[in-house]
Order: sequence, then structure tokens, then C-alpha cells
Amino acid sequence: MNRLASETRTKIVCTIGPASRGDDLLRAMIRSGMDVARINFSHGTKDEHREEIGSIRRIAVEERATVAILADLQGPKLRIGKLTRPLDLKRGDFICLTDLPADGSDNVIPLLHPGLIGSARVGGHLLFDDGLIEAVIREARPDALIAEVVLGGRLSSHKGIAAPGSGGAIETLTDKDRDDARYAVAHGVDFIALSFVRRAEDLRDLRELLDRIPGGDRVAIVAKVEKREAIENIDGIIRAADAVMVARGDLGLELSPQEVPFHQKEIIRRCNRLGVPVITATQMLQSMISSPRPTRAEASDVANAILDGTDALMLSAETASGEYPVEAVEMMREISAIAERKMPPRIDEIRFEELEHTHPVTDAISDATARIADEVDAKLIVTSTWSGYTARQIARERPHQPIVALTPNENVARQLALVWGVTSLRVEPYEGADGILGIVSVALIGAGYAKAGDLVVITGGLPIGGGGKTNFIKVHRL
Repeated sequence: MNRLASETRTKIVCTIGPASRGDDLLRAMIRSGMDVARINFSHGTKDEHREEIGSIRRIAVEERATVAILADLQGPKLRIGKLTRPLDLKRGDFICLTDLPADGSDNVIPLLHPGLIGSARVGGHLLFDDGLIEAVIREARPDALIAEVVLGGRLSSHKGIAAPGSGGAIETLTDKDRDDARYAVAHGVDFIALSFVRRAEDLRDLRELLDRIPGGDRVAIVAKVEKREAIENIDGIIRAADAVMVARGDLGLELSPQEVPFHQKEIIRRCNRLGVPVITATQMLQSMISSPRPTRAEASDVANAILDGTDALMLSAETASGEYPVEAVEMMREISAIAERKMPPRIDEIRFEELEHTHPVTDAISDATARIADEVDAKLIVTSTWSGYTARQIARERPHQPIVALTPNENVARQLALVWGVTSLRVEPYEGADGILGIVSVALIGAGYAKAGDLVVITGGLPIGGGGKTNFIKVHRL
């Protein structure tokens, strides 16, 4: 059963991988608070992804839960190839990077992008695994790079590699991404995340591709902000995206680590102004890969992202390959619950004129709905929605009340799983105002979200269908 968003308003995105593929684990993660399952196309096979998607859909139905699926495209990220075994690198070690497969020789690292060898320069830095390992290039040969490790660590297969300042522009949407996007759409995902977005045109290219694929027009696009150019073009990117992810790992390789927290806050603020859902990602509870509890710094990081206004928090390796995937979800939910209790709802401080408005009438009604619900001390805000737009606009007001979105559109119901404070209920198609009022009581009481006599504020659009046509508010006693 869907939990009402009053329990925790902030949504949880979990990356699925070897540590979380079993039915029992997926079921436990859903029960613990997973709202969105992330399928990382940088790892795994298509058969594995197909099985993951099928299992998530089946178990969500069994649990009567609304769980969205996000397919994360690899993008042009440089990665090392398959190693014969993990390498334990120490400061002062020398490594050899080559475009040939690993042959078992000590400290030989194959590259999946041979163009790096030709563009890297002696003295340049190489960053592995989101900057956890660093080396300096000492020699550049036609077929290999020799580098000295200056920051050691354990390096395993297919980890990312960055060489700041060493290469020119690379096409954001790769051939692999195009193929993976077609596969993801064919298997019914709800979101596709585009990696290494530089400008709004990158998102429009993906939109054009999806619109040519049967069913692709229903898939929402998540822009991953992890390049310096994206920061420079952030307003256009947010406007062109259906959702935004602050991918702090790769962003921290492009910028200094000291800058990242301030860009995180600014990106979240801008997304909130436009009503675009935003995910904060990377190393949120990193220590829980191998520990049953997070560090105090990680708990503070999660809480501060919530105070910043993020819609969702993402777990990566914590649930994909960690030893405590279910515990990580539970901990994320517990931190969220406490942070939200300590954070006064921002409806008390948000001014309507300070927000940006795409549909002025709908936006004004959404604002009024949140404020009326506050004034009359309503139990819930209920939105009848076809596109999900009204629910998102109410959510950006951060009202005191949970938001319940009633929609006949199953795809929209799942996509709203990413939006702060929104619980979606799939309902049968209905006609007119009487149809809305009739279904509200049945849906809310049947789901256990309210009881007879409770006061709710309802908003929606008449006639039913389409999006951005919200035109009524009703204060209603069930």
C-alpha cells in the first residue's frame, strides 16, 4: 500500500544492482520507502535490466505501491574497462592505461575510450571513481599513458575516469544511449536520465528521439547536472527538463569540492521556483556501503539537502552494491522524517510573485489551494490531474498538508512518485464535477488516507483531460 506522504514528504530514489536484485530485497526496499527505482545503464546487461524492471513492476503491484522506474543513460562518461582483479593502488605506484584489454599484468588499466590517450597531456591529472583515486600523467605514448598515483585506493572494473581539461567537446547523446533509450522505452520506464548535459539543446535532442519511439512521448526526461557548462546554462536546462538531478560526484570533478554545496543550493532553489522536481545524488550515505549506520556528516548532508528544498534523495552504491541496502533506505527515511519535522513548511514564507509561472491561471489556483488548505486546517489537499502539472505546482508551495493526486493516467501516477509531498492514486476515468466529488471520498477513505467528516480542499480542471487547465477549488467535507 502507498504510504501517505505525511509520513515523509521527501522521496527516495534507489539504484538497483547486484545487492538489491532479489524479490525479497526489492520488496523490503519498497516497504521501507523506495519511491523510484533507478536502473543504471552504465552497468549490467540488457537481460538483467529487463528482469529488474519486470520484478519491480510485479512486486509493486503485489504491494499495492506506486514505484516509478528511472533509466539512467551512461552518456559519454569515460570509463575503464574490465580488470582481471581489483587493483589496490598506493601513492607512488605507476599505472599504465591502454586501449588494449587487460592481460593480468600488474597495474595495467584498459580504457573504453581510446581517444583519451591522444588528448591527454603530460602533467595532466586523471581522476578515478568520482575522484577517490588520483594520478598524474608522467609519460604519453602513442598507445598508452603512464601515470603516477598521488591518491591511492581500490580500483575495480568499469569505474569512471576523468581528465579535466584534456579533451574537446563530446556528443552528449551517444549511440549506446540511443540504443539504451529505445530499449528502456520498450520496457515501460517512466523516466530517462541524460548524463553530462551541457545545454538545453541536449535535452531537446533526446526528446526528439523519444517522440519518434512508440510510447516515448510518455517518458519524462531527467537532466543530470554534472558539467561546468551545465552550471553556466542552468536556467535553460531546468526549463527544458521534466526533472533535474544534482549529480555531485562528477560535478565535483569539474568544479572544486568547495563549490559544489553552493551550486547544489542554487540549482534546488531554481527548480523549486519553476516547480521542476529535483533529485540530490551521490555519496549521500556512502559509508553504509559497508557499515550498518551512516556517519554524522552524512546524516547532516541528507538533512541539509532536505532543508535546501530537494524533492528527492538518491542512493547509488549504497543499494546497488552495498552490504546494507534495506538499512540504507530505512535510514534515509528516518533522517528525512526528523528533518521535515524540524523544518517549518515554506508556504509561510513563499510569495506567489516570487515564483515563475508557465500557466498563470493554473499556478494562481494552485497557490490559492495551498493557502486555503492552511487557513481551514484541511486534512489533505486533493488534486484531480491528468498531466500531474497541478500537483507539482502545489508541491512547490511546500504546504502543511499532504497532497493526494487522483489520476486515471497510470504513467502520471508513477511519475508523481518523484515529487515532494505527493501521494498518487490511480482511479477510474470520471466525468464532470459530480464525478470528481464522488470518486474523492471513495478513493481517500478506501486508501485509509482520510475518514468520513474530514475536511479536504479539492482542485482540478473541467472538462477532464489534457493538462494545465486547472480552474476550480472546492472545500469539501467527506
